[in-house]
Amino acid sequence: MSLTAIAIDDEPQALEVIRLHAAKVPFLDLKATFTDAFEAIAWLQNNRVDLLFLDIKMPDISGVEVVKCLPGRVPMVIFTTAYSDYAVQGFELDAVDYLLKPFSLARFLKACTKAYDMHTLRAGNVPDYIFVKTGYDEEKVMLDDILYIETEGNYLSLVLTNRKLLSRQTVIDLLQSLPRDQFVRVHRSYCVAVNKITKMARQEITVAGHVIPIGASYEDAVAAIRARLVL
Repeated sequence: MSLTAIAIDDEPQALEVIRLHAAKVPFLDLKATFTDAFEAIAWLQNNRVDLLFLDIKMPDISGVEVVKCLPGRVPMVIFTTAYSDYAVQGFELDAVDYLLKPFSLARFLKACTKAYDMHTLRAGNVPDYIFVKTGYDEEKVMLDDILYIETEGNYLSLVLTNRKLLSRQTVIDLLQSLPRDQFVRVHRSYCVAVNKITKMARQEITVAGHVIPIGASYEDAVAAIRARLVL
C-alpha cells in the first residue's frame, strides 16, 4: 500500500529536497509539487492525496491557513519550516509531524513512517503500537506495554509495564488511536488494557496491582468486559 502525497513550498530548492528524499522512500508516491499554495488548493479540489508536505510560512497565505480552507476530507499533514516558533500551531491542527529545515533523509523517513502507520490504522489494519505526543515529539509505544491510562490535570499519564509516560494529548484523541477491543474506558479519568486486568470487583478493577475505580457512567462498559473475561 502506497502513500500518495504532494508538497507545497514557496522555495523551489526546498521542494527539490523533498523530491529527492521522497524518491528514496519506497511506500511514498509524490504526485506533484507546488510553489503557489493557491494552485495547490485548486489542484486538491479535483484530486485526492493521503498526505501534504506543507511549508508554514509562505507569501499571501500560511500553511496553517491552507489546511483550514481545504474542502472536504483533509489529508494528513507534515509541516516543513525553518521557523521553530510555528511548531505549536502545527500540532494544534493534529499534524502528523513537524520537520525543521534543513532536515535529513533519516528525519524525513521517520515522519513518513508515522504518516504511513496512521494511514494503515485508518484503513483498518491496526499495528501493534501507537505514537504518543510528548511535547513537540512523538514516542513509539507498544500496545502490549500499556497497563492503563490516567488523566492528570492537563496531561495524560500512560502507565506502562516498566515506566510512566506523560502526554498532552486529550484522552479522546488517544482513545481514537487505540483498538477498541483491547482498551476500555472505565472511569472519567481511567482507561485500562483489557488483557492486563487481574481482578474485577463491584466498584473497582485491578490492573497489575493498581486498583482503579469504576465510574457510574461506565458500568455498562465494565459489564461488557465481565461478559468477555473469565477471571
